[in-house]
Amino acid sequence: MKRPGRKLRITGKGRCNLTNIAEVSEFISHIGPDGRFLRQAFSRFFSEDLIGFFNTIGIKTVIERGGRVFPASEKAQDIVDCLVNWVEKSGVIIKCSSSVKNLKIEHNSIKGVELSNGKIFNAGSVIIATGGASYPATGSTGDGYRLAKTAGHTIIPIRPALVPLETSGNIAAKLEGLNLKNISVSVWKDRKKIADRFGEMVFMQYGISGPVILSLSRQLGEIFENGQRLIFSIDLKPALDYKKLDKRLIRDINDFGNLKFREILRKWLPQKMIPVFIDLLKISSEKVCHQLNSKERKKILLLLKEFKLELTGIRGFDEAIITAGGVNLKEIDPKTMKSKLVKNLYFAGEVLDLDADTGGYNLQIAFSTGWLAGKSVVK
Repeated sequence: MKRPGRKLRITGKGRCNLTNIAEVSEFISHIGPDGRFLRQAFSRFFSEDLIGFFNTIGIKTVIERGGRVFPASEKAQDIVDCLVNWVEKSGVIIKCSSSVKNLKIEHNSIKGVELSNGKIFNAGSVIIATGGASYPATGSTGDGYRLAKTAGHTIIPIRPALVPLETSGNIAAKLEGLNLKNISVSVWKDRKKIADRFGEMVFMQYGISGPVILSLSRQLGEIFENGQRLIFSIDLKPALDYKKLDKRLIRDINDFGNLKFREILRKWLPQKMIPVFIDLLKISSEKVCHQLNSKERKKILLLLKEFKLELTGIRGFDEAIITAGGVNLKEIDPKTMKSKLVKNLYFAGEVLDLDADTGGYNLQIAFSTGWLAGKSVVK
Protein backbone atom coordinates (compact mmCIF):
# COMPACT_ATOMS: atom_id res chain seq x y z
CA MET A 1 0.00 0.00 0.00
CA LYS A 2 0.98 3.66 -0.22
CA ARG A 3 1.61 3.97 3.49
CA PRO A 4 2.20 1.53 6.38
CA GLY A 5 -0.11 0.48 9.18
CA ARG A 6 -3.43 0.75 7.41
CA LYS A 7 -4.82 -2.36 9.05
CA LEU A 8 -3.49 -1.40 12.47
CA ARG A 9 -5.41 1.87 12.21
CA ILE A 10 -8.77 0.12 12.13
CA THR A 11 -8.14 -2.39 14.93
CA GLY A 12 -10.32 -2.17 18.02
CA LYS A 13 -12.81 -0.01 16.11
CA GLY A 14 -10.08 2.57 15.62
CA ARG A 15 -8.96 2.42 19.26
CA CYS A 16 -6.38 -0.40 18.86
CA ASN A 17 -6.74 -3.11 21.51
CA LEU A 18 -3.00 -3.75 21.90
CA THR A 19 -2.99 -6.71 24.25
CA ASN A 20 -4.62 -8.32 27.27
CA ILE A 21 -3.19 -8.62 30.79
CA ALA A 22 -4.43 -12.19 31.30
CA GLU A 23 -1.83 -14.62 32.63
CA VAL A 24 -0.10 -16.82 30.06
CA SER A 25 -2.18 -19.96 30.66
CA GLU A 26 -5.46 -18.01 30.49
CA PHE A 27 -4.20 -16.09 27.46
CA ILE A 28 -3.32 -19.29 25.60
CA SER A 29 -6.79 -20.73 26.27
CA HIS A 30 -8.18 -18.03 23.97
CA ILE A 31 -5.97 -19.12 21.04
CA GLY A 32 -6.46 -21.88 18.47
CA PRO A 33 -5.75 -24.32 17.04
CA ASP A 34 -2.61 -24.84 19.19
CA GLY A 35 -1.94 -21.92 21.51
CA ARG A 36 0.83 -23.87 23.25
CA PHE A 37 3.02 -23.19 20.23
CA LEU A 38 3.37 -19.62 21.56
CA ARG A 39 4.77 -20.46 25.00
CA GLN A 40 8.34 -19.82 23.82
CA ALA A 41 7.45 -16.49 22.21
CA PHE A 42 5.40 -15.39 25.23
CA SER A 43 8.18 -16.34 27.63
CA ARG A 44 10.47 -13.94 25.76
CA PHE A 45 8.10 -11.07 24.99
CA PHE A 46 4.61 -10.80 26.50
CA SER A 47 2.02 -8.19 27.48
CA GLU A 48 4.11 -6.52 30.21
CA ASP A 49 7.02 -6.19 27.81
CA LEU A 50 4.75 -4.78 25.11
CA ILE A 51 3.18 -2.21 27.43
CA GLY A 52 6.66 -1.22 28.65
CA PHE A 53 7.90 -0.88 25.07
CA PHE A 54 5.06 1.42 24.08
CA ASN A 55 5.66 3.55 27.16
CA THR A 56 9.27 4.06 26.04
CA ILE A 57 8.18 5.35 22.62
CA GLY A 58 5.60 7.74 24.06
CA ILE A 59 2.39 5.69 24.21
CA LYS A 60 0.63 5.59 27.56
CA THR A 61 -1.85 2.75 28.00
CA VAL A 62 -5.02 2.05 29.98
CA ILE A 63 -6.57 -1.24 31.07
CA GLU A 64 -10.29 -1.71 30.49
CA ARG A 65 -12.94 -4.35 31.22
CA GLY A 66 -11.77 -7.89 30.57
CA GLY A 67 -8.09 -6.96 30.88
CA ARG A 68 -8.02 -5.29 27.48
CA VAL A 69 -5.23 -2.76 26.97
CA PHE A 70 -5.67 0.39 24.83
CA PRO A 71 -3.60 3.51 24.17
CA ALA A 72 -4.73 6.20 26.61
CA SER A 73 -5.52 8.48 23.66
CA GLU A 74 -7.93 5.82 22.31
CA LYS A 75 -6.47 6.44 18.84
CA ALA A 76 -5.00 3.61 16.78
CA GLN A 77 -3.41 6.28 14.56
CA ASP A 78 -1.15 7.27 17.47
CA ILE A 79 0.17 3.68 17.61
CA VAL A 80 0.94 3.71 13.89
CA ASP A 81 2.62 7.13 14.02
CA CYS A 82 4.82 6.19 17.00
CA LEU A 83 5.84 2.86 15.45
CA VAL A 84 6.72 4.44 12.11
CA ASN A 85 8.69 7.19 13.85
CA TRP A 86 10.50 4.63 16.01
CA VAL A 87 11.58 2.32 13.17
CA GLU A 88 12.72 5.23 11.02
CA LYS A 89 14.84 6.59 13.89
CA SER A 90 16.25 3.07 14.25
CA GLY A 91 17.46 3.13 10.65
CA VAL A 92 14.72 1.01 9.11
CA ILE A 93 13.85 1.80 5.48
CA ILE A 94 10.15 1.36 4.68
CA LYS A 95 9.36 0.65 1.02
CA CYS A 96 5.70 1.40 0.29
CA SER A 97 3.88 0.34 -2.89
CA SER A 98 6.37 -2.51 -3.23
CA SER A 99 4.53 -5.82 -3.29
CA VAL A 100 6.68 -8.94 -3.28
CA LYS A 101 6.20 -11.29 -6.23
CA ASN A 102 8.62 -14.08 -5.35
CA LEU A 103 11.08 -15.30 -2.76
CA LYS A 104 14.63 -15.86 -4.00
CA ILE A 105 15.64 -19.33 -2.82
CA GLU A 106 18.87 -21.06 -3.83
CA HIS A 107 20.08 -24.42 -2.51
CA ASN A 108 17.23 -24.39 0.00
CA SER A 109 18.39 -21.08 1.47
CA ILE A 110 16.74 -17.67 1.24
CA LYS A 111 18.64 -15.08 -0.79
CA GLY A 112 16.14 -12.22 -0.97
CA VAL A 113 12.91 -11.18 -2.66
CA GLU A 114 11.71 -10.10 -6.10
CA LEU A 115 9.15 -7.28 -6.31
CA SER A 116 6.22 -7.23 -8.72
CA ASN A 117 8.07 -4.57 -10.77
CA GLY A 118 11.00 -6.96 -11.23
CA LYS A 119 13.34 -5.27 -8.77
CA ILE A 120 15.46 -7.61 -6.64
CA PHE A 121 16.32 -7.10 -2.97
CA ASN A 122 19.09 -9.40 -1.80
CA ALA A 123 18.95 -10.43 1.85
CA GLY A 124 20.55 -12.89 4.23
CA SER A 125 17.20 -13.44 5.95
CA VAL A 126 13.54 -12.80 5.17
CA ILE A 127 10.62 -12.57 7.62
CA ILE A 128 7.16 -13.13 6.14
CA ALA A 129 4.83 -11.00 8.29
CA THR A 130 2.17 -10.17 5.74
CA GLY A 131 -0.91 -10.77 7.89
CA GLY A 132 -3.89 -12.83 6.79
CA ALA A 133 -6.52 -12.32 4.11
CA SER A 134 -9.08 -10.30 6.08
CA TYR A 135 -9.85 -6.68 5.21
CA PRO A 136 -7.96 -7.00 1.88
CA ALA A 137 -8.57 -3.30 1.16
CA THR A 138 -5.93 -2.53 3.80
CA GLY A 139 -3.30 -4.55 1.94
CA SER A 140 -3.57 -7.97 3.59
CA THR A 141 -4.52 -9.89 0.46
CA GLY A 142 -3.09 -13.26 1.49
CA ASP A 143 0.23 -12.92 -0.35
CA GLY A 144 2.07 -14.53 2.56
CA TYR A 145 0.31 -17.85 2.00
CA ARG A 146 1.33 -17.87 -1.65
CA LEU A 147 4.96 -17.05 -0.82
CA ALA A 148 5.10 -19.69 1.93
CA LYS A 149 3.67 -22.28 -0.41
CA THR A 150 6.34 -21.59 -3.05
CA ALA A 151 8.91 -22.21 -0.30
CA GLY A 152 7.41 -25.67 0.25
CA HIS A 153 5.30 -24.90 3.31
CA THR A 154 1.92 -26.48 3.95
CA ILE A 155 -0.97 -24.02 4.19
CA ILE A 156 -3.85 -25.02 6.44
CA PRO A 157 -6.93 -23.90 4.44
CA ILE A 158 -7.83 -20.34 5.38
CA ARG A 159 -11.28 -19.01 6.27
CA PRO A 160 -12.73 -15.81 7.74
CA ALA A 161 -12.71 -15.67 11.56
CA LEU A 162 -14.09 -13.20 14.09
CA VAL A 163 -16.75 -12.41 11.54
CA PRO A 164 -20.54 -11.82 11.65
CA LEU A 165 -22.94 -14.72 11.06
CA GLU A 166 -25.74 -14.91 8.51
CA THR A 167 -29.25 -16.08 9.36
CA SER A 168 -32.22 -17.25 7.34
CA GLY A 169 -35.54 -15.42 7.18
CA ASN A 170 -36.21 -11.75 7.88
CA ILE A 171 -36.18 -11.62 11.69
CA ALA A 172 -32.64 -10.21 11.88
CA ALA A 173 -33.51 -7.54 9.33
CA LYS A 174 -36.56 -6.50 11.38
CA LEU A 175 -34.32 -6.13 14.44
CA GLU A 176 -31.42 -4.44 12.61
CA GLY A 177 -29.43 -2.18 14.90
CA LEU A 178 -30.80 -3.65 18.14
CA ASN A 179 -28.01 -4.27 20.63
CA LEU A 180 -28.56 -6.89 23.33
CA LYS A 181 -26.37 -6.87 26.46
CA ASN A 182 -25.93 -9.46 29.21
CA ILE A 183 -27.60 -12.21 27.26
CA SER A 184 -26.72 -15.89 27.05
CA VAL A 185 -26.49 -17.52 23.61
CA SER A 186 -26.03 -21.11 22.47
CA VAL A 187 -25.56 -22.94 19.18
CA TRP A 188 -27.20 -26.28 18.46
CA LYS A 189 -26.41 -28.96 15.89
CA ASP A 190 -28.72 -31.94 15.54
CA ARG A 191 -30.35 -30.97 18.86
CA LYS A 192 -27.01 -31.03 20.67
CA LYS A 193 -25.47 -27.88 22.11
CA ILE A 194 -22.04 -27.33 20.57
CA ALA A 195 -21.20 -23.84 21.91
CA ASP A 196 -22.39 -21.13 24.27
CA ARG A 197 -21.36 -17.61 25.26
CA PHE A 198 -22.49 -14.76 27.53
CA GLY A 199 -22.22 -11.09 26.65
CA GLU A 200 -23.28 -8.67 23.96
CA MET A 201 -24.57 -8.98 20.39
CA VAL A 202 -26.23 -6.87 17.70
CA PHE A 203 -28.69 -7.63 14.89
CA MET A 204 -27.71 -6.79 11.30
CA GLN A 205 -29.63 -6.68 8.02
CA TYR A 206 -28.18 -10.08 7.04
CA GLY A 207 -27.81 -11.71 10.48
CA ILE A 208 -25.99 -11.14 13.77
CA SER A 209 -22.73 -9.64 15.00
CA GLY A 210 -21.13 -8.30 18.19
CA PRO A 211 -18.54 -9.71 20.63
CA VAL A 212 -20.20 -13.06 21.42
CA ILE A 213 -20.98 -13.67 17.74
CA LEU A 214 -17.44 -12.91 16.56
CA SER A 215 -16.08 -15.26 19.20
CA LEU A 216 -18.44 -18.05 18.12
CA SER A 217 -17.57 -17.60 14.43
CA ARG A 218 -14.07 -19.02 15.01
CA GLN A 219 -15.61 -22.28 16.17
CA LEU A 220 -18.41 -22.46 13.61
CA GLY A 221 -16.54 -21.65 10.39
CA GLU A 222 -15.52 -25.23 9.62
CA ILE A 223 -19.04 -26.54 10.22
CA PHE A 224 -20.51 -24.13 7.67
CA GLU A 225 -17.88 -25.22 5.13
CA ASN A 226 -19.48 -28.67 5.25
CA GLY A 227 -22.81 -27.17 4.20
CA GLN A 228 -24.55 -27.68 7.52
CA ARG A 229 -26.99 -25.29 9.14
CA LEU A 230 -27.17 -24.59 12.84
CA ILE A 231 -29.72 -23.27 15.34
CA PHE A 232 -28.79 -20.15 17.32
CA SER A 233 -30.70 -19.60 20.55
CA ILE A 234 -30.79 -16.43 22.69
CA ASP A 235 -31.71 -16.51 26.37
CA LEU A 236 -33.05 -13.00 26.93
CA LYS A 237 -33.43 -13.57 30.69
CA PRO A 238 -30.33 -15.57 31.71
CA ALA A 239 -30.52 -14.41 35.35
CA LEU A 240 -33.79 -16.33 35.78
CA ASP A 241 -34.29 -20.05 35.20
CA TYR A 242 -37.51 -21.27 33.59
CA LYS A 243 -39.31 -21.70 36.92
CA LYS A 244 -38.37 -18.28 38.31
CA LEU A 245 -39.18 -16.53 35.04
CA ASP A 246 -42.56 -18.24 34.89
CA LYS A 247 -43.33 -16.96 38.41
CA ARG A 248 -42.41 -13.45 37.31
CA LEU A 249 -44.66 -13.70 34.25
CA ILE A 250 -47.56 -14.88 36.42
CA ARG A 251 -46.99 -12.02 38.88
CA ASP A 252 -46.77 -9.38 36.15
CA ILE A 253 -49.85 -10.70 34.36
CA ASN A 254 -51.81 -10.61 37.64
CA ASP A 255 -50.51 -7.16 38.64
CA PHE A 256 -51.07 -5.60 35.23
CA GLY A 257 -54.04 -7.64 34.06
CA ASN A 258 -55.81 -4.65 32.49
CA LEU A 259 -52.92 -3.85 30.16
CA LYS A 260 -53.00 -4.95 26.56
CA PHE A 261 -50.51 -7.67 25.55
CA ARG A 262 -48.35 -5.25 23.53
CA GLU A 263 -48.15 -2.97 26.57
CA ILE A 264 -46.99 -5.59 29.05
CA LEU A 265 -44.32 -6.75 26.60
CA ARG A 266 -42.55 -3.42 27.24
CA LYS A 267 -41.77 -4.70 30.73
CA TRP A 268 -40.01 -7.76 29.35
CA LEU A 269 -38.47 -6.69 26.03
CA PRO A 270 -36.70 -3.90 24.12
CA GLN A 271 -39.26 -1.93 22.11
CA LYS A 272 -37.91 -3.15 18.77
CA MET A 273 -38.51 -6.80 19.68
CA ILE A 274 -42.17 -6.39 20.56
CA PRO A 275 -43.64 -6.60 17.02
CA VAL A 276 -41.44 -9.62 16.28
CA PHE A 277 -42.57 -11.38 19.47
CA ILE A 278 -46.22 -10.69 18.72
CA ASP A 279 -45.82 -12.12 15.23
CA LEU A 280 -44.02 -15.25 16.42
CA LEU A 281 -46.36 -15.91 19.33
CA LYS A 282 -49.51 -15.43 17.25
CA ILE A 283 -51.16 -13.64 20.18
CA SER A 284 -53.23 -10.55 19.46
CA SER A 285 -51.44 -7.35 20.46
CA GLU A 286 -54.79 -6.01 21.72
CA LYS A 287 -55.54 -8.95 23.96
CA VAL A 288 -56.02 -7.95 27.60
CA CYS A 289 -53.44 -9.58 29.85
CA HIS A 290 -55.83 -11.20 32.30
CA GLN A 291 -57.23 -13.13 29.31
CA LEU A 292 -53.88 -14.83 28.62
CA ASN A 293 -54.15 -18.57 29.32
CA SER A 294 -51.44 -20.88 30.67
CA LYS A 295 -50.63 -22.23 27.20
CA GLU A 296 -49.97 -18.71 25.90
CA ARG A 297 -47.89 -17.88 28.97
CA LYS A 298 -45.75 -20.97 28.37
CA LYS A 299 -45.19 -19.85 24.77
CA ILE A 300 -44.03 -16.43 26.01
CA LEU A 301 -41.74 -18.10 28.56
CA LEU A 302 -40.18 -20.36 25.94
CA LEU A 303 -39.55 -17.52 23.51
CA LEU A 304 -37.92 -15.37 26.19
CA LYS A 305 -35.58 -18.22 27.09
CA GLU A 306 -35.13 -19.65 23.58
CA PHE A 307 -35.36 -16.96 20.91
CA LYS A 308 -34.15 -18.99 17.93
CA LEU A 309 -32.63 -18.15 14.57
CA GLU A 310 -31.27 -20.45 11.88
CA LEU A 311 -27.61 -19.84 11.06
CA THR A 312 -26.74 -20.31 7.41
CA GLY A 313 -23.10 -19.21 7.18
CA ILE A 314 -20.44 -16.62 7.93
CA ARG A 315 -19.60 -13.34 6.20
CA GLY A 316 -16.54 -13.04 3.98
CA PHE A 317 -12.96 -11.84 4.38
CA ASP A 318 -14.03 -8.24 3.70
CA GLU A 319 -15.73 -8.20 7.12
CA ALA A 320 -13.52 -10.66 9.02
CA ILE A 321 -11.29 -9.25 11.76
CA ILE A 322 -8.81 -12.09 11.38
CA THR A 323 -8.03 -15.15 9.26
CA ALA A 324 -8.11 -18.73 10.54
CA GLY A 325 -5.70 -21.21 8.99
CA GLY A 326 -2.29 -20.43 7.54
CA VAL A 327 1.26 -21.75 7.60
CA ASN A 328 1.41 -25.13 9.34
CA LEU A 329 2.92 -24.69 12.82
CA LYS A 330 4.66 -28.08 12.59
CA GLU A 331 6.97 -26.57 9.98
CA ILE A 332 8.02 -23.63 12.20
CA ASP A 333 10.51 -23.66 15.10
CA PRO A 334 8.60 -22.09 18.05
CA LYS A 335 11.88 -21.04 19.69
CA THR A 336 12.89 -18.80 16.76
CA MET A 337 9.92 -18.55 14.32
CA LYS A 338 12.31 -19.99 11.75
CA SER A 339 11.21 -22.21 8.88
CA LYS A 340 12.19 -25.85 9.27
CA LEU A 341 12.20 -26.19 5.49
CA VAL A 342 14.15 -23.19 4.13
CA LYS A 343 17.27 -21.76 5.75
CA ASN A 344 16.98 -18.16 7.06
CA LEU A 345 13.26 -17.87 6.29
CA TYR A 346 11.08 -16.75 9.22
CA PHE A 347 7.39 -16.18 9.87
CA ALA A 348 5.43 -13.93 12.24
CA GLY A 349 1.86 -12.95 12.94
CA GLU A 350 -1.41 -13.86 11.32
CA VAL A 351 0.16 -15.65 8.35
CA LEU A 352 0.71 -18.53 10.80
CA ASP A 353 -2.05 -21.00 11.60
CA LEU A 354 -2.97 -19.14 14.80
CA ASP A 355 -6.08 -17.15 15.63
CA ALA A 356 -7.68 -15.98 18.84
CA ASP A 357 -10.76 -14.42 20.41
CA THR A 358 -11.28 -10.67 20.46
CA GLY A 359 -9.78 -8.82 23.39
CA GLY A 360 -6.21 -7.97 22.42
CA TYR A 361 -5.06 -11.55 21.93
CA ASN A 362 -4.42 -11.42 18.20
CA LEU A 363 -2.25 -8.29 18.25
CA GLN A 364 -0.14 -9.73 21.09
CA ILE A 365 0.45 -12.84 18.97
CA ALA A 366 1.66 -10.61 16.16
CA PHE A 367 3.92 -8.55 18.43
CA SER A 368 5.39 -11.56 20.26
CA THR A 369 6.12 -13.64 17.16
CA GLY A 370 7.42 -10.57 15.34
CA TRP A 371 9.74 -9.70 18.23
CA LEU A 372 11.03 -13.30 18.43
CA ALA A 373 11.56 -13.56 14.66
CA GLY A 374 13.46 -10.25 14.64
CA LYS A 375 15.69 -11.23 17.56
CA SER A 376 16.36 -14.63 15.97
CA VAL A 377 17.42 -13.02 12.68
CA VAL A 378 19.85 -10.71 14.50
CA LYS A 379 21.41 -13.68 16.30
